[in-house]
Amino acid sequence: MSGHSKWSTIRRQKEINDQARGKIFTKLALAISVAVKTGGGADPESNPKLRSAIETARASNMPKENIERAINKAKEKGNLEEVSYEGFGPAGVGIIVEAATDNRNRTYQEIRNIFEKGGGSLAGPGAVSFDFKQFAFMLIEKFGNSDEQTLLLIDSGADDVQETNDGFEIYVSLDKLNQVKDFLAKNNQKIISFEIIKKANNPIPVQDESTSQKIIQLLNALEDHDEVQKVFTNALV
Repeated sequence: MSGHSKWSTIRRQKEINDQARGKIFTKLALAISVAVKTGGGADPESNPKLRSAIETARASNMPKENIERAINKAKEKGNLEEVSYEGFGPAGVGIIVEAATDNRNRTYQEIRNIFEKGGGSLAGPGAVSFDFKQFAFMLIEKFGNSDEQTLLLIDSGADDVQETNDGFEIYVSLDKLNQVKDFLAKNNQKIISFEIIKKANNPIPVQDESTSQKIIQLLNALEDHDEVQKVFTNALV
């Protein structure tokens, strides 16, 4: 996803809405519960997966009591597991969907239906993911001189820095994540949002407006599914 993607902009606009924020908190709570179930328990010090989920929730301004409630509720939940789906949307763009479910068959059918209604189709494992790489994504608040801040963020060790209307988007290889976070903290850089994402190696620009809208509608429909945690695409729409 690029900072110049209309879909990226639409996602941020949705997050401003209170109802959408509540839905985001629900998804973050589910991610925390999954991390407790699959990452090694309720202690973030010994469970890196949980620690990352909590950091993401905090960066999204999720209240502390909500985070603690999600950790406690994980003990009551059934056999939550993480599932990933790969498929193609209109114009053959690649899409990856990450979800958490207690019923793998039900979720598969529902995700397949969303793809088909949106003019796409599910594909087998590896059909899309081979062209994606994992990064830590951070949105950094703007302050002062933009050129100076850009150079500072480049010096942090980030792999990519993009200035947008919302702030500075930076992408960081996971092996450099702690180094970059320490640098940002020492240089008083405020992280507005943080998440682990999959970024396409070869993004596909979509110029046709009608096709672009169909892709955005499919991506939004997937994101709106209660069990879907994240959606990634190689489409530039």
